[in-house]
Amino acid sequence: MKRGIIGAGNWIQDRVKTIDRWPGEGNLCNITKEEAAPGGGPANVLFDISAADPALPLYAAGRIGTDGEGDYLLDEITKRGIDARYMFRTNGRTSYTDVMSGEGKRTFFHCRGANAELCFDDLKDIDVPAKYFYLAYLLLLDTMDSEDPEYGTQAVRTLKTMQDKGYETVVDFVSEAPEKFRTKVLPALPYIDHLIVNEVETACCTGEALRDDDGKLLADKLPAAVKFLFDKGVKKTVVIHFPEGACAGLPDGTYLYVPSFYIAKDDIVGSNGAGDAFCAGVLYGLHENWDLKKCLTIGGAFSNFNLRSATASGGAVSLDKMLKFVETAKLSPLPENM
Repeated sequence: MKRGIIGAGNWIQDRVKTIDRWPGEGNLCNITKEEAAPGGGPANVLFDISAADPALPLYAAGRIGTDGEGDYLLDEITKRGIDARYMFRTNGRTSYTDVMSGEGKRTFFHCRGANAELCFDDLKDIDVPAKYFYLAYLLLLDTMDSEDPEYGTQAVRTLKTMQDKGYETVVDFVSEAPEKFRTKVLPALPYIDHLIVNEVETACCTGEALRDDDGKLLADKLPAAVKFLFDKGVKKTVVIHFPEGACAGLPDGTYLYVPSFYIAKDDIVGSNGAGDAFCAGVLYGLHENWDLKKCLTIGGAFSNFNLRSATASGGAVSLDKMLKFVETAKLSPLPENM
């Protein structure tokens, strides 16, 4: 029986700077804390799952530079017992992001670095007894997002190849201009088994806003968004997450909404990696064959603990601790327009 998860895509060193306020243009704020931490979709997802269940086989795939930052990321991978055989080194710098974190918000200044060189040829020969192949982030991997004469992009070719190998594919992407979604993301949907994205990215796919002008979640529009993504080709599961909670659907029309777990504002240290933490929880639940509601619930727990750290995976805890948290934690209120 296949068991385990491959995490491929963006490997990043986050340089997290906690600031005392958000300054206007031309103004100054103070950096109160600095720390380096792993970042990027596969790092965040694999490291969170590793903390939850150290025995689960995990595999890292991507590109890092031949610099100190690359050495740092490789060390972070191997010290967790994650298989690094598909991590490649490139002449040049490792991708990094300056993360400005404060008041529960974050802003990113990103250098694409070695991630820009990750390509289909790096991943096509993956051959391990894993169950899932996770790829993130589409629209932030230059070569993977580049044109492929048969499939549209190298990323789509990669997903097709992984499905042919018997892996279930899981994908996340970053928010970008809607026209990029039409040309780069929509062609990938038929080769995605499980799509886990936020409400902003979903709106870029559907062309239909999921928040009003005041920022209020338009929860009544979520079922149609889920259906749209299935109609465009997603195979097995669509999950949309947002600060208020998450919704999910199955191809048979099953739909459910689960509110997020309440967290006091003073307990929020940062939201860097919160979406990836949610994805990690859902993916772990899928891997363990949990029902959809339990997958969303544990995803919410992963995300809640993430908010208690400034770094993307610094808040990760054991599965036992999260399951105990779920038993007594308070839920956020349901949206009025359900």
